[in-house]
Amino acid sequence: MTIPSPGRPSDLMFLLSWASHALRAEHAVGLAELGISPRDHCVLARARAGGLTQRQLGELCGVDKTTMVVTLDHLEAAGLARRVPSPTDRRARLVEVTTQGEQVLDQAQEIAAGLEQDVLAALPDSEREVFLSAVQRLVGGRLSRVNACGPAGSVC
Repeated sequence: MTIPSPGRPSDLMFLLSWASHALRAEHAVGLAELGISPRDHCVLARARAGGLTQRQLGELCGVDKTTMVVTLDHLEAAGLARRVPSPTDRRARLVEVTTQGEQVLDQAQEIAAGLEQDVLAALPDSEREVFLSAVQRLVGGRLSRVNACGPAGSVC
């Protein structure tokens, strides 16, 4: 099968977008049996350690304020998380994962790990660590500093 490509054979933006879309779709299918979405999974995973506000979780998961409220409404209604007043800021709410949320999160983590293992199995052993290391360096470095207009410091 040929990978569709709108541009050059090594069109980085298209290839990363295609890979991301495919992974998100498989992740969503796997999590659907638990009644959660990939966004729910991200919020639960980041909230597990405790002490984070809705706003902080939204930033960590790349979720805007309105979407975060809807996401937390869903997680609370499902009994997976709860919002509690912050002891240091009366305007803020901390997000806690419930016991039921912990159980669902454990299952979600297993699904995500299985998907990752399955996807990486498509690469030869010698390429897996190199691939992961390269993507981590990009995301933790050059691609971590992107704003709506381009790289940090660029002028719109």
